[in-house]
Amino acid sequence: MNTIIENVTGMAGMTDQVVATDMLIAAKSGIKDLATALTEAATPEVRTVLRNHLDTAIQAHEQLTAYMMKNGYYHPYNLQEQLQIDMNNANTALNMVQRNG
Repeated sequence: MNTIIENVTGMAGMTDQVVATDMLIAAKSGIKDLATALTEAATPEVRTVLRNHLDTAIQAHEQLTAYMMKNGYYHPYNLQEQLQIDMNNANTALNMVQRNG
């Protein structure tokens, strides 16, 4: 992370959890967008291309989810644990704003 961002956020570096979470959010967004585009495609050729990209995006999402679960960043089957992680992340964000505000 560059020095300006480090100073603004108070973080010495981006963590694996932050990067993986951002990637997972992007993968989910991409999947939704590809699925929507697939339903709007006018030709079989375009649908085939979009379907292939959608399959690839779903595989990437699956790999990211498995990585995050293995490392304890994501708990889709345990609401209490996931809620605690989300609350900790929200508190960290609020503390960064207060510290730099």
